[in-house]
Amino acid sequence: MIICIVGMPGSGKGQIVKIFGNYGVPHVSMGDVVREEADKRGIPRTPEGMNSVSIQLRQELGDNAVAKLTIPKVKELLKKHKAVIIDGVRSLDEIQTFKDAFPDEEIIIIAVHSSPRKRFERLSRRGRSDDPKTWSDFEARDWKELKFGIGSVIALADYLIVNENHIEEYQKEIEKLAEKLGLKESEATS
Repeated sequence: MIICIVGMPGSGKGQIVKIFGNYGVPHVSMGDVVREEADKRGIPRTPEGMNSVSIQLRQELGDNAVAKLTIPKVKELLKKHKAVIIDGVRSLDEIQTFKDAFPDEEIIIIAVHSSPRKRFERLSRRGRSDDPKTWSDFEARDWKELKFGIGSVIALADYLIVNENHIEEYQKEIEKLAEKLGLKESEATS
């Protein structure tokens, strides 16, 4: 099983990864794949740098470039695990790339939604170098994400979790979903 996590920046995708990890499900972050590429190319991990790398990769390898670079990591994890999370899917092209690469795996899409204000607050606290520093930077990043096609993936998700309230409520929702998907630590590994 491949579990694709989609959501706008700061929506809470990382919390799903963390909790599903408690069930023994490993993950691959598509954002980390882009950051690794930036490092290889000597491009700084700033919002502009990450945008530049994303564009370069898509020009070189197509719209599904990041998905293509993610596949070997997922294949390696599937050798030892029955389920793998792919965090940060942004387009239907990427979903289709995973379906083509893993025809025997069930692909499940989980979308996380949070309001823009809530996401901006979280990103401001997170403090990663490629996080937006101002509201206008934040809005520009959102538009960039939407242009990549993230809204279409969210619209077609198998499951939607709204993350607006206390962390405890969100964690309970994630745990309920893990159980619904049949995830148990003893079953997550082969």
